[in-house]
Amino acid sequence: MRQDRIIGLLLAAVLMTAACDEPGEAGQPTEPGLTGGWATAGCEFHREPLTRLVGGISSPATPPALDAAMARIERGGRADHADSYAGLEVDQLRVRAIVYRVPSARFDDFVRISAEDTCVVVRDAAHGLTELTAWHDRIVADLPTWAARGVRISTVGARHDGIGVEVGTEQVAQTRDALVAAYGRQAPLVFVQAGPVRPLASPTVPNDTQPNAAQPNAAQPNAAQPGG
Repeated sequence: MRQDRIIGLLLAAVLMTAACDEPGEAGQPTEPGLTGGWATAGCEFHREPLTRLVGGISSPATPPALDAAMARIERGGRADHADSYAGLEVDQLRVRAIVYRVPSARFDDFVRISAEDTCVVVRDAAHGLTELTAWHDRIVADLPTWAARGVRISTVGARHDGIGVEVGTEQVAQTRDALVAAYGRQAPLVFVQAGPVRPLASPTVPNDTQPNAAQPNAAQPNAAQPGG
């Protein structure tokens, strides 16, 4: 009888422990993860910068392995970790990628696996892609209303570093006052000087160079560019 009681208590303890370890809702990080940033194991090895000739000029380039790792992180970040993932950029001179995310142990594990032997530096972000996309879409939907009120917004785009949604306008002070009054001070908005977008007179051929260090790789919702 005493042995049966002990076994019953042990089973109850195991069940309680398992319940505490159950993951949260789908897409939600179960643990906050490291804060303050960290780097993958590949950053410990020497990395020789890659260059290529463009128009007779030597320019930095992204190694194929790093480019593939960035693509994996970008796809997985958007598809499965959008509450944490904000965006990324490539630093070609240091042969590394920089990933911005709201701290999440689950996403950090994904980055470690996706990086393989490349160097990926992970930094904290204030907002993830899910939140930034929602604010981006809300502002874009309200553009006709703002235009009718005389608030001229030139561009809207979520920042890859997770700071917020960047709103470009010629009337920075007026636009800031109007949008903060409407959306509240908690809205993650960044206001910058930007003139109206005008179409080019003739089409141009995009240049084939890789992005420079500290420029974002395409890792955010497409910026809305309302006409001027």
